[in-house]
Amino acid sequence: MRVGIDVGAARVGVAVCDPDGLLATPLTTLRRDLDGWGDVEEVVEVVADRSAVGVVVGLPRSLDGAERAAAQHVREWCEALRTRLNARPGLADTPIRLVDERLTTVDAHRGLHASGLPGRSHRTVVDQAAAVLILQAAIDRERSLGEPLGELFAGPPARKPRRKDGRR
Repeated sequence: MRVGIDVGAARVGVAVCDPDGLLATPLTTLRRDLDGWGDVEEVVEVVADRSAVGVVVGLPRSLDGAERAAAQHVREWCEALRTRLNARPGLADTPIRLVDERLTTVDAHRGLHASGLPGRSHRTVVDQAAAVLILQAAIDRERSLGEPLGELFAGPPARKPRRKDGRR
């Protein structure tokens, strides 16, 4: 069983898959805790309660593939998740994978429209729907190719050393 995460500026969508790793389903939408890491703690509880073998987190890249501020925020969120998983007995080895999530929120909105859900109702579930798309892509890739999707999160990227002129 894996957990899929869509980290947004205001909310975190959470999805889970069945024990056989075939189908991702929405679980919940958490409010981002910008003053602390309450949302991260709630995800740790999901991982623990469901005995998850991994976490797949969407990494927002721009259309040209570059990482901008939103991607940096997701990496910081993943670092907080890694720290809290490491602090929990039995969860320290839980892998966190970052998966390119370009356009998943757009696709989630399309799917919600197609299902007949009024646009004003999307806000409460679109992050869950995006998390489902992220997790399902990872499940499908692993099942079809036998290899995991995305990059294994190993912590924050090393900062470039400063040059003599003070720039990086």
